[in-house]
Amino acid sequence: MPDCRNTAWSDRVQGIDTLYYSRKLRFSEPFGPRFREAIPLTPDETGVLLEVGCGPGALSERLHVWYPGMRIVGIDRDDAFIAFAKEKAPEAEFLVGDAERLPFDARTFDVTLSHTVSEHVETAAFFGEQYRVLKPGGRCVVLSSRKSIVVKAPCLQPDETERAFWKEVGERDTSFQDVGVCKYPLNEAQLPLAMEKYGFKSVSVRYVTVDLTPDDPATPDDFAAAIFAEGRKSELDAVASAERSLPGVFTEERLSAVRRRILEKYSERESLYRAGIRQWDTLVTVIMVMSGEKK
Repeated sequence: MPDCRNTAWSDRVQGIDTLYYSRKLRFSEPFGPRFREAIPLTPDETGVLLEVGCGPGALSERLHVWYPGMRIVGIDRDDAFIAFAKEKAPEAEFLVGDAERLPFDARTFDVTLSHTVSEHVETAAFFGEQYRVLKPGGRCVVLSSRKSIVVKAPCLQPDETERAFWKEVGERDTSFQDVGVCKYPLNEAQLPLAMEKYGFKSVSVRYVTVDLTPDDPATPDDFAAAIFAEGRKSELDAVASAERSLPGVFTEERLSAVRRRILEKYSERESLYRAGIRQWDTLVTVIMVMSGEKK
């Protein structure tokens, strides 16, 4: 019997480690108050919340903490993400499903919420399906990554081995196009206009800034370590994704050389941090938080 599992996204676009640990940082408690202020829900909220495109479950974990009275349900079309989420966040419910054809009856949920999903899903289906499954008075919340500032430490810059590898991957790999990554982008004005077009009322927009700057004195040592660990995991994950997308293209020797370089440079970055030699590398991301009500 053929394998019908869908793991295209986790295999070829963003691996489980990349998505889980980057979101775990983004929604960690240093930034929790910012998101809770921007999301129009109260801590004593009750009902059922559906996270559309939940990935490996990092945000669902936080939603359970932020809104303990709510039942959290996550859905994603990637089987590997859902299997991982079930292990990591047993307090929530997870199932495989498509955002364009949500497997739920009409008027099932009190809240739908998504994070960096709208740009990958056909706009009418994205909003139309959430409108359908929301109860009257229910709320659709859309979190969308917008602008970023990325400054890498000198020791984390790619060397010639890495640059040559990623240049060849970029020339050969069509995974992003095949899977439909960012096929339906909308800018900061178009997104709320689309929400209104598809029936939502009382639309509002807020912006949250997430800043990952390990050398800032306000950043605890354990959080700085988590930033370095996430960067290392994401880069190693990207190599694994390239290997899966382009089987047989790269020798094991070449793949090992790239992985070794990634481990070496993050080891050096951590050594500089422990020695108090500041690099002031940073990743700053602006998250658009939009919400609308189904009347």
